[in-house]
Parts: sequence; structure tokens; C-alpha cells
Amino acid sequence: MEDKTVLKMRNIHKSFPGVRALQGVDFTLREGEIHALMGENGAGKSTLIKVLTGVYGKDEGQIFIKGKEGEVAIHSPQDAQKVGISTVYQEITLCPNLTVAENMFIGRTAGAVQNWRKMNADTDKILKSLDIPAKATQQLSTCSIAVQQMVAIARAVDMECKVLILDEPTSSLDESEVEKLFKLMRDLRAKGVGIIFVTHFLDQVYEVCDTITVLRDGQLVGQFDIKECPRVVLVAKMLGKELDDTEEIKGDYSTYQGDETESVYEAKGLASNAGIKPFDFYIKKGEVNGFTGLLGSGRSESVRAIFGADKVTGGTVKMKGKSVKITKPIDAMRNGIAYLPEDRKGDGIVGDLSVRDNIILAQQVLRGFMKPFSKAETYKIADEYIKLLDIKTASADTPIKSLSGGNQQKVILARWLFTHPDYLILDEPTRGIDIGTKIDIQKLVLKLASEGMSVTFISSETDEMLRTCSRLVVMRDRKVVGELSGEELTQSKIMSTIAGGDK
Repeated sequence: MEDKTVLKMRNIHKSFPGVRALQGVDFTLREGEIHALMGENGAGKSTLIKVLTGVYGKDEGQIFIKGKEGEVAIHSPQDAQKVGISTVYQEITLCPNLTVAENMFIGRTAGAVQNWRKMNADTDKILKSLDIPAKATQQLSTCSIAVQQMVAIARAVDMECKVLILDEPTSSLDESEVEKLFKLMRDLRAKGVGIIFVTHFLDQVYEVCDTITVLRDGQLVGQFDIKECPRVVLVAKMLGKELDDTEEIKGDYSTYQGDETESVYEAKGLASNAGIKPFDFYIKKGEVNGFTGLLGSGRSESVRAIFGADKVTGGTVKMKGKSVKITKPIDAMRNGIAYLPEDRKGDGIVGDLSVRDNIILAQQVLRGFMKPFSKAETYKIADEYIKLLDIKTASADTPIKSLSGGNQQKVILARWLFTHPDYLILDEPTRGIDIGTKIDIQKLVLKLASEGMSVTFISSETDEMLRTCSRLVVMRDRKVVGELSGEELTQSKIMSTIAGGDK
């Protein structure tokens, strides 16, 4: 019987100062297989991929590629490409100012004269064969993010890759775009390409993958056929303990309804230049509520208006019954409002600063830069919040950009908790992070509410909203179309309200 194995990684070890990132990990990929690489942030997924693609050198172990005699030496991404390994990252690395064809062939043509007609014709042929809705002469920036992802995949496939690595390719896509990407992945599987799919979305794993490999704490937990690994089992493997489909999240903290006698924040007719129609909104002391709706419904724009991050064009605001004016973020911060934004990398972290500096940043702004914290104070504060939120970092001086996504998110949470806010807004706090950290954040939200903090929680995952919120504001087309609480808090009720079943 023909051996379909296209990639073998055996006994892979990789250490960094103070951290054993990979310990004897094995990984096997077959031709025509979509293989999910799963694990919590910090489990070793990124390190394994970087070893495979030559970004990191391995300390020990062997890598074998079908068609190559003996062990292959991969010391750089160029070496990986030469042996048939291509990677498409979450952040698209193509050139948006160039055409699709130029992006397909950039760096692959030699000589001073380029046959543009042939390059365009070859590109259109590739696009057509993969059913990608783009044209060779089209400027890449005019394509949707999903199509740009597909062009990056097409480029990798055209370079005769045997192994295609897709690193969180769906994080910025809506449902219809995800379906198009999955169709392309299935087409490539049919052509015999081996695909390594790195994602945090369990639904997507079970929709498109054949096999799952789970890592935990830098070690191999196991490789499983998708049909033999139910979701609850997968979660348990990733966390290293039994978990009944994450239903234990509330644990000791039941959903707190809030203090009926006191609104911490109240707005009337609030509107912004981001297209948010005038809406009324309030949150009680110790309440967890949320905004829900489809992509583009105005969830994020609503809380940006509350925080003054977008220009407010109308409405009145009260904090604890007193009229206040919030037109910019510093106004909100001075009134006890904290905001963790949807775009962690763009609006949240300051990548080159240390974990310590990122934690004290918001409080230092409130205090004024003419009154800096002493070095001893900053270390004491950082150590306190690193311990409180179980932030995994080598030290407080580690640049935040070196941390996993989930730990970056915890640092931003620490930044805002250090301001001791009355009202905390969390916009997609669990997007793109592992299940374990998601549960930690959800538990923290419920704990903060039980201690009296008011929290607005936004998530694209409806079940996550239902686990944490006691009241939901439903949005459609950038306007509020309903409010749900109590027994109305169900998936079906949310969907019917979004669709217009309730006025």
C-alpha cells in the first residue's frame, strides 16, 4: 500500500531562556488531509510551525518530506519553500498596491524584461482552476480580505507546495467568506495537498478537518481522527482535565443581575459619526450586559460611542445620576470607564513596550506624565497583576509582542483593572485566544460583577454571551432593535430579534 505521508516531524525539541517550548513533539501529515493543530496559547503550536518553516532552529529532532531523501535541513523560510512548505498567515503579507498577478509572481521572475501578457494569462488560469473570484489585472487592495487570503494560498499552491500551513486564516472573515475559503481548502485536499490548519474555532475544525493533533505545555497530547474525538473530549485534551462542554464557567459566580437602584452609566439618544442611530442604554452597578448582532450590526461602534473613541454626534450621558460630557477617551477614563478594544494589536497593545509598561500605561495617562511612577512601584504593580491574572511571561520586562495572544489580552485587562474602573467595556475579549484563557476571562468577568463592577461584554460567539450576560441589547443595521433578559435569553430568541421577528 502506498505511503501517503507527506511530512514527518520526530522528537522535536526547542527551548528559550527559562522556557521549554517543545519537548519531544511528533507530528505527521498525509497527502490530501486537512489537519488541525490545536492547543491553548503557549501550548507550542506557533513554535512548532516556526521550527517547520525555518524561523526557529530546532534543538533536537528530525524532519522528513516526501520526495526528499533522508532528513531535510530547514534553516530559513526559503529552505522551507524549496522543499515544498508554504505558509499563509492571519495577517496578509502580500502587497495591496500591486495587482493580483504581480503578487502571484513577485520574487519569482528573473531577467530585466517581464512578459506581462503571459504572467496575467497564467494568473487567470490559476485563479480559474481554484475558483477564486478575482482577475489578474485587479489591484489586490480592491479584493476582500477573504479573496486576498485565497490569492496568498494560490501563490503558495502554484509554487508546488506539498505542505500548506494556514495560520488563523479565518479570524477576520465573515461566515460567507469562511465558506469560500473552506471550499478552496477542500479543492486543494482533493488535489493531494496536505494542509495544516491552525485555528481557535472549534466549529470550523469539525466542519473542515480530517485529523487533530493536540499540544499542551510544549508536549504532544495525541493525534486523533476527527470522528473519534468529540468536542468535549477535545476540550478536555487541550485543558488537561475533564470539562463538561465549558458549562462549569459560572462555577461559584452566578450571573449577577445588578443593583436595581443604581445606574452606573445611562445614555439617552446617543449617536456617533460611525453611523450609529440614536439609542438609549444603561447599566446597573454589578451588572453584566452585552451588545449582540451580526457582523457590521454596530456592536463595536456602540461601545466606541460610549467610550468617546468615535465622535459623538448626539445624546446625553449620566454617570451615577450626574450629567457628564464624554467626547473623547480621556473623558471616559476620568469618569471611571475602561475599554478593551476589539482590535488587540492595532488599538490595544504597544508591542515594543514591556509587559510592565503596558500594564501601567492607562493609569499613567490619568496621573499625568509629569508624575511618573517610580521603578519600584511599576515592578510591584506589574508583579501583582501578572500573578492575579496568571499572565504567562518570562518577566515583567518581556516585550508584550513576544507573548501569546491570550496573554497579551490579559495584560490589557490588567492595564484597565489597575485604573479601578466602575464600568468595564470588553469588546471581543476572547477572540483568537485559546479555550482555557477564554474560560479564565469569562470567570473573571463574573467575579468582577459579583464584587460590584459593571461590565459590558461583546462576543461574536452567542453561547459565550449567554453564559456571561444577564441582559442583551440586540442590534441590526447600526440601530438597537430589541433587548432581552431572563427567559428570553436564548439562541432562537436572539436570532429572531436580529432577523426582525420582534420590533
